[in-house]
Amino acid sequence: MILVPESAVDIRALIEATYRADSRRVFSTLVRLVRDFDLAEEAMHEAFAEAIERWQADGVPDNPRAWLVSTGRFKAIDALRRRGRFDSRQPELANRLSEIAQANDAGPIARSRTIDSASCSLVAIRRSIAASRFR
Repeated sequence: MILVPESAVDIRALIEATYRADSRRVFSTLVRLVRDFDLAEEAMHEAFAEAIERWQADGVPDNPRAWLVSTGRFKAIDALRRRGRFDSRQPELANRLSEIAQANDAGPIARSRTIDSASCSLVAIRRSIAASRFR
């Protein structure tokens, strides 16, 4: 059974009460699932923030703690995926930065060409990261 509180104030009060009562359990479950304290804490807070928005529109789930753990787990997975995409692009970025450093030691024409090439690559990397966030 989904509970539908009367107003946004009721939702906030319910979420605050749920935070006080269940946040330690949600956090410990997320730590066990993702094996990272910082990631679990971030995911838990994102889950509570998501609850504020979703519960107003959809109503309060039957088991709020389970909903928070599930949402937190998905938030952690999303963060791990973003981190993986960023980490995989770091070597390319490091190569471009070393090219720029080498160009600074070269003449002004070579420096200009390298900086233009690196700028285009950085724009492409940013666009790729931005596009992959919405997949």
